[in-house]
This record gives sequence, structure tokens and C-alpha cells, in this order.
Amino acid sequence: MKRNLSIFFMLALLVTFLSPLAAYAEGEGNIDHGGGGMGSGTSENYWNPGDEGVRVTVVRARDRAVVTTPIDFTNKNPDNIQAHFGKVSKISYTKGVSLTPNPQTYTYVNPAQAIPRIISSGSGNANIEAIKRYFCSEYTLMRIADVTGFNYDTLISGDYKILLEPVAYMTFQGVRIAVTATEAALYDEQLGGGLRSKMASLSHQNLPLAMFLETPDLGYPAWSGSTTSKASNADIKSSLGLGIVRFSEAEPPQVSSYDYTYRVNTEVITSVTVSGGQADPDNPVSVRFTIGGKTYTVNNVYYPDGDSQLVWVRWTTPSTPQTMTITVSVTGRGRASQGTITANIVDLSGNDPPNPVADDRNDSYSKPSVPSNPQVTSTSWGVWRPWWQEYWVWHSTGEDSGYWCDHGWWEFDYDSYRADLSASMSIIPDAKAPTASGKTMKSGYGINQIVSANVSTNQSWAVTGAQTAVTYFPEFQYQNYWRLLDRTSSGYSAKFEFAKNRYSTYNRRTHFTPIWMPDGSYTPYTYLIDCWTPQGMLSMNLTDSVNISGSLWDDWHIAPVKP
Repeated sequence: MKRNLSIFFMLALLVTFLSPLAAYAEGEGNIDHGGGGMGSGTSENYWNPGDEGVRVTVVRARDRAVVTTPIDFTNKNPDNIQAHFGKVSKISYTKGVSLTPNPQTYTYVNPAQAIPRIISSGSGNANIEAIKRYFCSEYTLMRIADVTGFNYDTLISGDYKILLEPVAYMTFQGVRIAVTATEAALYDEQLGGGLRSKMASLSHQNLPLAMFLETPDLGYPAWSGSTTSKASNADIKSSLGLGIVRFSEAEPPQVSSYDYTYRVNTEVITSVTVSGGQADPDNPVSVRFTIGGKTYTVNNVYYPDGDSQLVWVRWTTPSTPQTMTITVSVTGRGRASQGTITANIVDLSGNDPPNPVADDRNDSYSKPSVPSNPQVTSTSWGVWRPWWQEYWVWHSTGEDSGYWCDHGWWEFDYDSYRADLSASMSIIPDAKAPTASGKTMKSGYGINQIVSANVSTNQSWAVTGAQTAVTYFPEFQYQNYWRLLDRTSSGYSAKFEFAKNRYSTYNRRTHFTPIWMPDGSYTPYTYLIDCWTPQGMLSMNLTDSVNISGSLWDDWHIAPVKP
């Protein structure tokens, strides 16, 4: 059975005027003005055209879950790779997976049918139509299903998508490495700009611009920036170096009128990316955020030419739900990624479950699947720090006279920061359940819950603790009703419990299980949110269970009194 397949990525067709047999890159001077050309470099830092591959990952469309181990397809035999970061997809990095060297031997797959050129260079350009035909062909899709171990009919059912990422095999500082565009950007951040300083033509131009989206998909935007200039690390991580194959008619873009959704009375962080020119102590940039009638100014924003800087403000949301418009203005050479930010302030309280009663019934109940919301448990960002490189030159004013003059320039180091969120959830029978034993109890009695959340960071003023935890219950299909937990301790080691239940005779922090709940596992689900960083919100999905065996009625019976 044939299916209509469509591919939704754009390959940058970079125009070039160079035609060497091997293209090398080292620093800014290797960029051809036509865009995409790569001049001669050194034996320590270079890339040969055709030293490339494509990382292939199967992704579930509805929740962006990675369902296969990524596989690297290539026409080459890169057995000489000395360093790589394992098989990690862009989606996993976006969700907070750290860039970590992998000590295992680099693995790859050589398809019988050769892959078209992916990365443009001075010796030739990629062909977008050839790329689309290749990755939409039945042969390639069946090969992907075969090597990933994923059922072919399931793959093309419309519930899954294929994420493609260009891979480059380059020599950097004398070491052969394999990287995707996202890994190159993350690696450059770890090195404080070291990769960009040597391999910018590849790592920040030809590799990330080899693939980008024509329409938004899987949470990534369509790319509308330059297709012939070097990109910043922030743009690469957010928008470049990816293509997506899907197996149904194009879905309409998910348009949201809000840039952020915050909770009331919550400490949050709002950020923008500033770029354009070079910002240094001689040419500083300032950013102003106007929020709710107050202006917050961030001074001394610095970044090197061709890169960018994340700029943020920490503030507390109002106590009532509303829509807020945040305006952003920049003084100096730079420009902000957004001039207007729309924030939706919501209140999650007031939706507690109704009072359970002894004659409640639900004969049609079926056990629901536990939900899974977007989860990000770690993230990283950085701040450019300028320093002056002295270069003293003697200026002669005569045979025995003159003066020294500093003709130096600004250099930049990149200081990296990160934040990590860990948490646990514990559900136990309430102490007022007289026949409970361990985690086994009868339905109709209450449960208690504690959520412990811990945040670690090396830039505390830029990170909040986890501030909100919301618990959902299986008897309501994890919908309609929920409990907004009380935060009983705050900060980077926060704790959350049920609020005191107004239907509890003893005013306890409890949730009553329905008396009709069938025997078996009873699993509340908690979404832990509002741990804010400059890169967005950290969050976690949490569950725990008790075992239901019997009902409250089993503890109450009427029997005749012995004579």
C-alpha cells in the first residue's frame, strides 16, 4: 500500500565560488564572500567535503518522545573517529541531556543506496530535491525500520516522525571528531568559543545550515534567518541542523498567542537573545524590560561579533490571572530577538476534587494511562566575558624619540552555567486508615503525599527553586480535577504536600480514594513545575502508588450479639 510521504525541511543551498578538492577551515579568514566557501587551513583543523552523515531518530509525534536509539547513516567508513558524544538526538539535548564524551567506538550504518550530498562546500552544493526523494523513498524508510528495530507499518502510520540531523566528521586540534550541528554548538560553549574560532565555516555555517525547517514542527520553529552567514550557538540549538519526515498531510502550525505561561504569585525569569555587531566595554549594550509598569535594566551586555548573548530578568508575577505585555528595548549596537513578549498568568487553585460519599459508584471505570507532560531536568547557558588583549606598538617621532601605543583588541571568554532539577514523590496510606499495612490499604480511606524537589546550580541568582506541584488522580482520568499542593518548605530544597482537606473530619492533609476503586495499583501523578532558568522552565513528571485491596466497607459489618 502506498502512502503519501512529505518531508518538511529545507536544505541550505549555499552559493560558493571556490572549488578545491579538499576544503579546510580555520577561523574567520577562511570564509568565502559568496557564502558557503571554505578556504585553506591547517593540518590541525580541517574538514573534507563528503565527510558527513545523517543522524536518524524515530520520534512519537504527540509527545516528542524519542522511541529509537539514534542511528548515523553515512557513505563513508569513519573508523578513525577518536572522539564523539554518543547517539543523542537534538530533542534529547533540548530536553536537558548534557553533552558528554562517549568512550565507546563510534558506530555507523552504510546504506546500500548512497546518501546524496548533505553539507554544501566549495566543491559542490547539496540538492534539496535529491535529499527529499532519498529520505521519503520506500527503500530508505524500510532500511530505517530495519536498523532501528521499529515496525515499518507503525513507522508510517502517521503517529511517528523521523528526525534528521546532519553529521560532520572533522579534524579539530588534530583529533578526528563526529558531531551534529547541535553538538557542535554545545561543544563550542564548553570550549568558550574555541571550536568557532577554528572551524566556524563548518561548525557554525555549512553544518547547521545544511538542514532547517520550512514550517514549525516538533516544537522547533521554521528558520527565517540568514542562509549564508555564520549562526550563533543559540540559533543553532533552537532552530538549525534538523529536518523532519512525516507521513500524513501537513498539520497546521500550532499558533500560540502567548510566549510564556506563568502561575500567579510566582518568581519567574523572562529572557531574550541579543545579537548584532560586537558588544564590548567600548561599545556596551543595555537591555530594558518593562513589566507591569516597572522597568528592569540589564547593563553591560557583551558578546563577540557574529555571536549573541542571552539576557534575562527575574521578577514575581501578580496575584491575579491576567495577560501581560512585556516590552523589550535595546540601547547600543545590538537587537533583541523579541521586542514584545506576551505572558499568560494563570491560577491553578480552586479545582479540588468533589466530596466523596459512601454510595459513590463508577461501574464504567477503566484504568487510564498515566500522563506525561514535557519534562526538562537540566539546562545550560553562558555569559560572555570580555578581556583586553594588549598589543603594544612603538611609534617613532624622530631619531631618538617616540612612544609606545597599545593597539590591542577585545577577546572573549564564555563562562558556562547550568541548573539541574531532581525530585521524588512518596504516597502512603493516611494514619487514619486503621487496617492499612505498609503501602496496602482499602479503598475509601485517605492517602498522604510528599514531593521533595532539589535544585543545584552554579549561578543561583539566575535560577529559582521549584515552586509548583500539581497532582492528578486516576478516578478522574487524570483530568478535570486536581490538587495544587502546598509548598511547606521553599528554596532549592523544597517540599510539597496536600493542602488540608476541608472534607476531612480531622482537617488532615489527605486525599480520599473513591470507595469504588477496584483492587490493584492506585497511582496519582504529579507535575512539578516553575523552576525557572534563563533557558526556560525545568519540570518533572512524578508518580507513586499504593495497593488497593478491599474497601472501607470490609472494616464495618453487623453481626448478632452473643447471648
